[in-house]
Amino acid sequence: MPNWGYSFTEQKYDSERLAKASGRDLRIKPKHAREICAVLKGMRVDRAKEFLENVIQLKQSVPFRRYKKKAPHRKDLKQFKWYAGKFPQKTAARIYEILTSVEANGEYKGLDIESCRIIHAAAHRGRIIKRYIERARGRSTAKFKYLTHVELVIYEFPS
Repeated sequence: MPNWGYSFTEQKYDSERLAKASGRDLRIKPKHAREICAVLKGMRVDRAKEFLENVIQLKQSVPFRRYKKKAPHRKDLKQFKWYAGKFPQKTAARIYEILTSVEANGEYKGLDIESCRIIHAAAHRGRIIKRYIERARGRSTAKFKYLTHVELVIYEFPS
């Protein structure tokens, strides 16, 4: 079993006013996870949960800034000053679970969740589970499954 660490450095922050949570080897796409984490960074916890719930219910799209080649234009992204977006429901659901976990970790440490913001949201590529489908005439087609690591850190700012 590997010993997982965080890509977040705590040097600038008081370690008693932050809470961390991570999801390792999640069966979600790393590109979708990266785009959702980019949106969540800097949000308040309650606003981030509301955003993810709307993505899961197909009411709000996620702006795709880097991986936007075939992403359609969305009218609801004018608030983000962007045009291309998608609805990554499965990824939003997994990140929502991690967000509730980091919220519970913050409550356990005695943080005021209403004044907490997400200061670190990162998605990293994990392993690739390689499988192949046998085809006719000795050929095969790749059927790969991608795993992703997601980290969230919240910090309690004084109000």
